[in-house]
Amino acid sequence: MVLLGSQGEKGSLDDGSLVDYKGNHPVDKTKTGGWLAAGLILGTELSERICVMGISMNLVTYLVGDLHISSAKSATIVTNFMGTLNLLGLLGGFLADAKLGRYLTVSLFASVSALGVGLLTVATTIPSMRPPPCSDYRRLQHQCIEVNGHQLALLYAALYTIALGGGGIKSNVSGFGSDQFDSTDPKEEKAMIFFFNRFYFAISIGSLFAVIVLVYVQDNVGRGWGYGISAGTMVIAAVILLLGTRLYRFKKPQGSPLTVIWRVAAVLDEADSTKGSDRNPWLVSTVTEVEEVKMVIKLMPIWATCILFWTIYSQMTTFTIEQATVMNRTIGSFTVPAGSLSAFLFITILLFTSLNERLFVPLARKLTHTTQGLTSLQRVGVGLVFSVVAMAASAIIERQRRVITNEHGTKISAFWLVPQFFLVGAGEAFVYVGQLEFFIREAPERMKSMSTGLFLSAISMGFFISSLLVSLVDEVTHNSWLRSDLNKGRLNNFYWLLAVLGVLNFLIFLVFAMRHQYKVQHYAGNAEDEEFGIGEVVKGSKEMVRIGEEEEDKEKIRCMEIIEENIQILEPPLEMSREGTRLRQNYKRVKTLFSASMPGPLKCPVGSSQRELTAHRF
Repeated sequence: MVLLGSQGEKGSLDDGSLVDYKGNHPVDKTKTGGWLAAGLILGTELSERICVMGISMNLVTYLVGDLHISSAKSATIVTNFMGTLNLLGLLGGFLADAKLGRYLTVSLFASVSALGVGLLTVATTIPSMRPPPCSDYRRLQHQCIEVNGHQLALLYAALYTIALGGGGIKSNVSGFGSDQFDSTDPKEEKAMIFFFNRFYFAISIGSLFAVIVLVYVQDNVGRGWGYGISAGTMVIAAVILLLGTRLYRFKKPQGSPLTVIWRVAAVLDEADSTKGSDRNPWLVSTVTEVEEVKMVIKLMPIWATCILFWTIYSQMTTFTIEQATVMNRTIGSFTVPAGSLSAFLFITILLFTSLNERLFVPLARKLTHTTQGLTSLQRVGVGLVFSVVAMAASAIIERQRRVITNEHGTKISAFWLVPQFFLVGAGEAFVYVGQLEFFIREAPERMKSMSTGLFLSAISMGFFISSLLVSLVDEVTHNSWLRSDLNKGRLNNFYWLLAVLGVLNFLIFLVFAMRHQYKVQHYAGNAEDEEFGIGEVVKGSKEMVRIGEEEEDKEKIRCMEIIEENIQILEPPLEMSREGTRLRQNYKRVKTLFSASMPGPLKCPVGSSQRELTAHRF
């Protein structure tokens, strides 16, 4: 069985070709891949989404209500968990690209995720893992016994085991699904596009199931039952994934872009050193690799300005759910679980994702007279505006809720929270697609897997920034804004703070977005372009041809040819002399330094003759 890198003659393919589980190439399309294999893989992501959403969207109510943790600390526990989960997606992507391959990585981390949910089931079921129950009166008097460190240890172990497993699945399952289709086969390419459209739909349905059904079970039947169902779902998905091993097509690990980035950084550090005799001769980086790293660096300003959106999004999993717990959630005789109100978030995401391609993009095409309609950065900008409006609406609604409760002693309807769920959901529909599309298009061709890494890391940083902001606000305001009793706090001020930060972030985003020059290119339509439902947008840009910065490229190519020519001149036997060796080393250093120069006007540091090169001092 050949599931890892090179293993014998059959496993020696290093060009990204697909093999079957025995290592045979080409694969037998009648026995491997296709919809059956992709469907089994899709089930793994569906189960992961059910587990994660079922936990994260209702975790804060357990922390505050059952473990008696303060609102601020509970919020940071949730956001740290979600931030870690997305950050560990980078680890999963690295392992798959560099060593294990996507199949083994997904299988391994699916098992880890199942273990984590099992631990969480135990942690929430055993009575000794919780403090004694507390009445509403004692809660108002702040007399509840808070959970101790020993009791929290198992909970933390469970949450971060889930984060490890979920991160490994999230970063690889879509790519592994795309491996089951041959993009050079028109029939399979069409099926692959359909797969990715259904992929996003499936995970959204999984999220809805989690926040409606599992949250209800957690609140009304028991946490153990709710998490137990999630654990069982994950175990079944992992077993089914393994049973389908003979059906899959496998792509051998080709190396991680993170390794390339590290190598280029090490080479530049070596080149910058003044002690030439101490340089490591094994640190070698090609011109192409250096250029690719520079292209990734150019994406960092946009990456940074996308982070705050996910900070705002994280409030939908923490304080907004806490608001719902102190509002009227009854419909007739039925009480809606607080966490289930987040269903409006996912319904809005599905609605706007569908409307994007059927209404907004066609309308934008007519207005802009371009095939694409909205550029990826325009989509992100629209989403950022939605997030600012969402925080302003949240602040207004929270102030009104607190005033009515404190002055009239009545609870307003929890459905007043729907506008902020709606606005953030609409914003995600634009930011999610726009951000991922931007990273996919602008990332170097050989570092496409970095696009998912950049995307997940932005989400991760958004959750971590939320934790940092909550801690800072709690410290600066002396616990007056974010109190466990929301009726005595000033949560609306925290929302206004996020709205102001959102405006400032949007202005900074505009500066970088207006200065950004797109890497215009011809699209052959690969799997990653179809991921998360952006297939129609990418297909609209297939006819575009890469033309950017032609004169600069010509000058760089001409200069590199000169350097390479003179390096060849100094091949043995001339290199055997001390002077020849020194010159050849100098030319190689020029090559590294020149190729690492940042974008801008270029001037070749060497002339066209060996005499000029020899006269150059480094």
